[in-house]
Amino acid sequence: MDAAIAANLALGVVAPYLCGYGGDVFAVVWDGELHGYLGSGRSPAAATIDEVRSRAQTDTMPYFGPHSVTVPGAVAGWFDLLGRWGTRSFGDLAEAALAYAEDGFELTPTGAAFLGGSVSLYDGFPALRAAYQDVEAGQTIRQPGLARTIATLAADGPDAYYQGPIGEAIVETVQSLGGVLTPEDVAAYEGRFAQPLRAPYRDVEIAELPPQTQGIAALEAMRILDGFALPEDGPGRHHLLIEASKIALEDRNEYVSDRAAMTVTPDEMLTADWIEARRARIDPEHATTPAPGEAHVGGTAYLCAADADGLLVSLIQSNFMAFGSGVHVPEWGINLNNRGASFTLDPMSVNVLAPAKIPMHTLMPAMALRDGEPTIVFGTMGGDSQAQIHVQLLAHMIDDDTDPQDALDAPRWYLQPSTWTLRAEPQFTPAWFDAMGALGHDPKRTGRIDTGTGHAHAIKRTAGGYAVATEPRAEGAALGL
Repeated sequence: MDAAIAANLALGVVAPYLCGYGGDVFAVVWDGELHGYLGSGRSPAAATIDEVRSRAQTDTMPYFGPHSVTVPGAVAGWFDLLGRWGTRSFGDLAEAALAYAEDGFELTPTGAAFLGGSVSLYDGFPALRAAYQDVEAGQTIRQPGLARTIATLAADGPDAYYQGPIGEAIVETVQSLGGVLTPEDVAAYEGRFAQPLRAPYRDVEIAELPPQTQGIAALEAMRILDGFALPEDGPGRHHLLIEASKIALEDRNEYVSDRAAMTVTPDEMLTADWIEARRARIDPEHATTPAPGEAHVGGTAYLCAADADGLLVSLIQSNFMAFGSGVHVPEWGINLNNRGASFTLDPMSVNVLAPAKIPMHTLMPAMALRDGEPTIVFGTMGGDSQAQIHVQLLAHMIDDDTDPQDALDAPRWYLQPSTWTLRAEPQFTPAWFDAMGALGHDPKRTGRIDTGTGHAHAIKRTAGGYAVATEPRAEGAALGL
C-alpha cells in the first residue's frame, strides 16, 4: 500500500492530465481477505436539474465547468487506505511528489503530447491554461501551489482539505464561477469500504467493485461469455467479446448509478435468468446495433502493487477527463474533477443529477481469484473502454493462459456507446478487419496512440513470486523494490 500511494501521489504531480489531488480513488485490496474501497464524492446539496439548467443555460449536463465538479474523494481515500494497510506516514510517502512539485520535473515527449492536447480543451478556463500552457518536451515544470497542498496534507492530514483552508479555497473557486458547492458539501465527505462483487468465469472468480462503479458491466459480460466455448483468438472470438460488451454497457447505462438510486440490484444483474436472457440475444454470425447510449470518456491512472507478505493492491485514480472540470484552484495547484459530467439531466434516467448524489463511475480496479486465492491483479484506464479491456485481457489470461505481458501487448478494440462505433488498433491484420466487417461490425482503425485502448497493468501470482506486466501504450513500468 505504501508503494501504491507513493506512486499515486507522484503521478498526481507529473501526470496532472490523468489524475490528481482534485479527483477520486478506488481500490481492491487482498490481505488474506478481499476488500474494496469506494472513494468518490457527491454532487452539491443544491445541485438540482432546474438549478443547473438555469445557471449553465443548457438542457444537457455540462461536461466542464463548476457544475461538473463533485466533492473530491482521493485525499480522504489515500489516508483511509494508509490508515488500514500502510506502514509509513503520508509525509514520508509524499516526499517524491513534493520534490517534483517544488523543484520541478522534466516533461517527456509523451507527457508533452498529452498535456498539450489536454490544455486545448480548456479555452474558457484561463487559470488552468496559465498553469500548463506553452510547455514543451524537456521543459522543467514546477507547481508551487500543488507543493503547498502536499506539504499541508503531510502536516495537517485530510482535515486541512475537507474542513480547512484547502476546502475553503475549493468552494470559493467553484462559487466564483457560478457553482453551488458549499463548505458543508465538502465537510460532509466520506469514503467507504465495501465488499467487491464476485462472479465465476471458467475456473476463476472475477472480483470487481460494486456500484457506483461500472464493475458490474465486466462481470455481466464475463458471465455471458462463460456460456460460450470461445474460438481461438481471432474474428470469431472478438465478435463474441464485442457483443457481450454491448449488452453489458447497455445494462450499465440503464441500471447503474449511485447504489441508493438503483431499482435493480447488482445481484439481480448476475442471476442465471438475467444472464441467460442476454446470452440468447447474441448471434455468433451477425453483429447487433443497439440504440445509442451514454458515453463516458475519461483519462485516468491505474496501478497495482504486491509485497513479500502477499498484500495485493489494485488501485485507480482520476480527475475524469484530462485535467477534469477545468476549474483550477491556483493557490493550491488543484485541478477539480468533472465526474459530475457523468450525470444526465434526463429525469427518466437512473443516473439523473440530484442533490448529494454519487454519479456512475467508470473506475474499476479488479482481481481474479482461483480456489479462493488471488491469481491476477489487473486494471486499466479508459472510461467506457475499461470494462471492455477487462474482457479482452481476461480472455487472453484465463482462456489462453497467456503471459500477462503478452496479454497487454496484444492489439485491442473498443466500442463507443454513443454510436456503437467499433475502433480497433492497426496492429490487427487487414484480414481481421475484413472478417469483422463481414460480421457486420465496420471497424475503424485507431491512430498510433488512442487512450480508448487503455493503459493497463497486471500482476500474476506464481509459485515463485510474481509475474508483472506493464502497458506498452503508456509511460508505465514494472518495478521490483
